This record gives sequence, C-alpha cells and structure tokens, in this order.
Amino acid sequence: MPQDKLHRLAKQYEINQNSGLPAYLNAAHVFGREEVSEFETILYNPFICLILQGKKEMIIGEKAISLVPGDAFLVSHDLPVTAKILEASPEAPYRALVFALDLGILRSLYEQVGEAISAEASASALSATVADPAYIAPMARYLELMDSPLDAQVLGPMIVREIHFRLVMSPIGGMLRNLLSVNSHASRIAKAIIQIRNKFREPLIVADLAEIAGMSPSSFHEHFKSVTGTTPLQYQKDLRMIEAREIIMRGACSVSTAGFEVGYESATHFSRDYSRKFGCPPKHHLAQAK
Repeated sequence: MPQDKLHRLAKQYEINQNSGLPAYLNAAHVFGREEVSEFETILYNPFICLILQGKKEMIIGEKAISLVPGDAFLVSHDLPVTAKILEASPEAPYRALVFALDLGILRSLYEQVGEAISAEASASALSATVADPAYIAPMARYLELMDSPLDAQVLGPMIVREIHFRLVMSPIGGMLRNLLSVNSHASRIAKAIIQIRNKFREPLIVADLAEIAGMSPSSFHEHFKSVTGTTPLQYQKDLRMIEAREIIMRGACSVSTAGFEVGYESATHFSRDYSRKFGCPPKHHLAQAK
C-alpha cells in the first residue's frame, strides 16, 4: 500500500535526520515523539502533514479535529494551533511526515490551472481528511531521493512542484486554490497575518490591518475569522502566548519581564491570559525551567 511504503521511507529518513546526516531534501521533515503530551499551542507554518503512526488531536477556534494513521491535515496560512499527542510510546512512537509548502511555487501554477478551478467560500486555513494517494505517491518518490544528492538536486524540485499541484487539485486543497490569486481574500488575509506576526508586540489596530488587506474593517474581520477560525485580536494574543512560553521555559527572566517582552503592560493581565491559554500560571512553567 502507498501509505505503508511512505511510512517505511519516513522511518529511514527520520534515522538519517536524527543522525545528523546531510539533508538533501529541504521540503520534508519527520516529526516523532515517544510519549503522549498535554495540549500545546504551536505556530504552524504552511505545510501538509501525514499521520503515519499514533494519534493526535487539534483545536482551532471552536473546532476540534482528531487524527489517526492515514489522515492528513493541510495548513495554508501561518496559524496558531492547540494540539496534543494522544497515542505514542517508545515501541510505537507518534510519527508524522511534514512537507513544507511554498507560496511562490503555488502561485507559479496559476497560469496552468487557474481556469480549471474556482474559489471556495467554505475553505479554511486548516483542513483535515484521509490522505490521498495522488500526493502520497510523489511524497514517497521524494523521500526515495534521500541518499542521492545529485538526484535530489535535479529531480527534487520537479517532485516538489508536482506535490504542490496534487495538493491544489485535491479535496483538501480548497484554501490553496483560493491562494493562487494574489487578489483573493485568502491572499489579502495572508498579507495581514504577516503584519501581525512582524508587530505582534505592538497594539493591534484593525483599521490598519484592513487597509493592508484592501478591505473595510468589518469585511476584514469577517474574512480573517473565516480563514483562520479566530479573530485578529485572539490571533495576536496566541502569538504573544507562544513567544512568552518560550521565553519562560528558557528560565532567563521573571514572569513580569516575559510579559513585557511580548507586549503586555500589566503583569496581572499577562498572567491571566497565560493561565487561560495553557491551563496553569506562568510561574508554574518558570519553576519547571529552573
């Protein structure tokens, strides 16, 4: 079966990856974990992820998604997601193949496939479904290049482009199809997301973001939530929490300093938001780091 072959290749790729061997395939990464986890908020960059072993649960906005081997989920925009590993052990680790997406490659397909597709109003920045053999097969061919630097250099880019094409045309690729046009709502929201990421420590002004996206404030708010599943303010807050947790887990400063570092003026406000997000006060994670 294509999934079994991909899993065998991914296991070998993970061994090479963890052994520090030269990486010839820049688009692929295997994520493995030998134990279950609590919910963690992570910033996902655009990628397609195939679950090969173990189980995972994700929460985006008010939507919960459960994933098992054979499932895939696609992230089209930079997106804060809350997730946890439900099933993993040293004998049967959680294992997933992550394949990074390139907006430049995606947009380069527009002239060839633009007339064959249409925008999907119901598409979201994170979609999950059973993995499609149409993109599993080229992913396996890509991993088969892992030990041949010349083949990886010559054939790798062509296979990467094929994978992007297969994803665009797949049932899971609705938001990718929306992103093909630089003037689409999905592309305009992506511009605003870049601005929020670059200036997440600063006060968020929706009117300024709407101007960047070329929308009215009300239209921007509606489309932002449609794409990301959350509001611009909550998106910014999630970015702040992710950064704050990394600062605190390094154990290099106090809780109040971490809050100020990510844009909070009130240590009390910061601690309250942190506790809501992670289920424990920041001082709990600070104690773990020391």
